Amino acid sequence: MKKVDLTNVFDMHVHTSPDIRERRYTDFDMLEAGLKIHARGIVLKSHHGTTMNRAFLCNLYNKKVHGKNQFEMFGSVVLNNAIGGLNPVAVETGLKMGAKVIWLPTMDARNHREKYGQLGGIECLDEKGTIVEPLKKIFKLIKDYDVALGTGHISPKEIFEVVKQAKDMGLKKIVITHPEFWVVGMTHEEQQQIVKDYDVILERCYAQPLGGGKYKSNLKDNLEIVNLVGYENVMVDTDGGQVENPPWEDALGEYMQYLLDNGISEEKIYHMTRTIPSKLLDVDIGG
Repeated sequence: MKKVDLTNVFDMHVHTSPDIRERRYTDFDMLEAGLKIHARGIVLKSHHGTTMNRAFLCNLYNKKVHGKNQFEMFGSVVLNNAIGGLNPVAVETGLKMGAKVIWLPTMDARNHREKYGQLGGIECLDEKGTIVEPLKKIFKLIKDYDVALGTGHISPKEIFEVVKQAKDMGLKKIVITHPEFWVVGMTHEEQQQIVKDYDVILERCYAQPLGGGKYKSNLKDNLEIVNLVGYENVMVDTDGGQVENPPWEDALGEYMQYLLDNGISEEKIYHMTRTIPSKLLDVDIGG
């Protein structure tokens, strides 16, 4: 059986420390892991704010310590309570500092909090079911800077309305954040429909938390979605960095190998792991 090649791969969803919860890697550990497998790039994600400043320092360290190479870290902004929720000022600041992904609320989204039996939470829709005004300002910034929008942990109903508004405002880089995650809970039919209607990218991740430090593999379901929706609109990410999951590079390799072993061609895997993310991040894949 042919072994999958990780050279020039991207992962647009990785968690590292410093963080509130324990992570397997620090930012610099993740940099070294990326270099070890000759990856092209990693997007750092934090539920508690921004990572473009951390990515900058990693890239500076990489250049000073390792010299010229292809690998880059990329930063992001997650619109949770730590930075004021749907805060256009935080978004603009992050974009000016180089953020490449703006995520809608995750752990502070109303949908997320409801799923965990908690009250409150950030809402993207008003009482009439339309997009709240701060989000329209944020969408304009995302369009102006031509970066990616991730839908976070909002509900399927919110996702459809958010994507419609984003498309109407001219956003081109829209990623549905791990729709298979039980908190988001999009059905296969909903995932097919949103791709058909809006030509968005489905981010399908390695595993998902079940609580109590336990994780569930998404690999079988990911394969089903690739075959249902088509590889053109599916991006392979890990959502890695948890101590409960395998090391990041092992998880990514296992995921890609599973697809290859189950009939997904190398060309299709290349598209899902290099072509899609390189376009979202607006960078060359590398040689």
